[in-house]
Amino acid sequence: MRTARNSKIMHRSDTSRAESAATKELSARSSSAVVDAPSWTARAKPNGISTVPTHSVRPGEERRAYTRAKLSLPLRVKRIAGQKEQKQQVLRTTNISSSGVLFLCPRFIEPGTPIEIEVCLVNRPLGRGSVKMRTQAHVVRAEPASRSGWHALAVCFDDITFQREEPLPSRFQPQ
Repeated sequence: MRTARNSKIMHRSDTSRAESAATKELSARSSSAVVDAPSWTARAKPNGISTVPTHSVRPGEERRAYTRAKLSLPLRVKRIAGQKEQKQQVLRTTNISSSGVLFLCPRFIEPGTPIEIEVCLVNRPLGRGSVKMRTQAHVVRAEPASRSGWHALAVCFDDITFQREEPLPSRFQPQ
């Protein structure tokens, strides 16, 4: 019985040897048949895109929902936790979006504190045609700034209203 099994195994190995030899011969023929590489393989490889438009690709580590604009606009803190701010000095925004603003402040305000701020979006002479944004907001982040004694405050807008100064009526304008 062992010899019968061995003969079957031997027969199988003989056929697999013949198939592998045929495969090797066929691959050798096909490789020798292609003499020249196709022209498309010899083309220059693209170097890539030198610059990527920022409006089409967002930075990888960006977690904000809305894009921030780096604008330095005049800003005043009107109220902190419902209390009117006594010293309303003019501060400047670092960046702003439709959902929040980052600005430097000499006073530390705890994250979560509600505040009221006023940002001057358009400033015209004599206040005519000026646009100010008044907003109820809350502080989401407070970090020490590079400037000694100052803090970088990230604020999220809760409620926004705009105050527009209308231009002088035509009857008061010089003719």
